[in-house]
Amino acid sequence: MTEQYTLEGRLPVGAINTRASGWWAMIFTVFTEASLFAYLLFSYYYLAVQPHPAGSFPEGGQPDLTLALPNTIILIASSVLVAWAQLGIEQGSKRRLALGLGAGAALGLVFLVLQCFEWAEKPFALSSSPYSSLYFVVTGFHMAHVVLGVAMLAALTWWSSRGYFNRVRYAHIHIGALYWHFVDAVWIAVFFTFYLTPLLGLRA
Repeated sequence: MTEQYTLEGRLPVGAINTRASGWWAMIFTVFTEASLFAYLLFSYYYLAVQPHPAGSFPEGGQPDLTLALPNTIILIASSVLVAWAQLGIEQGSKRRLALGLGAGAALGLVFLVLQCFEWAEKPFALSSSPYSSLYFVVTGFHMAHVVLGVAMLAALTWWSSRGYFNRVRYAHIHIGALYWHFVDAVWIAVFFTFYLTPLLGLRA
């Protein structure tokens, strides 16, 4: 005769150990994606050291920071908010977790919108030159990562609002935050390469 048991309450969500298997999987994903961005940025520096007619590199003249600089600050702020959320759940604050993740996701969306405006204002197209191709490929590749990161943060925000995590089980939070911090770090490298090095007169 089969015995039946009644399950009381919800099943726990997430591993107890913050270094769960998913965390290690994300570490290897980050290393892989970082290598791809490193190759792409190397291509820019390779082009930068080649002989160019005066004023032709970068195409369109010196980069404009009107949108790029505020957008960089926005993305850094989103990363700070996600870190604030991480610390919150470690202290048992579910409300702080949901607020921090939600605000981080919202700022990520703002970043994407401003980046689209940045694209629209460029005086060159994808196929105009090697520089323009690299610019749109690198920033577009990064935007795709931001879209994925915003989706992760939105899902984590929803789960957090449902009370799925607590001060013991929150491995998912660290995994999603790790990816988001990586996206932020990559943008800083992209911003320095495409926006600051021409203004500083650096030629790789």
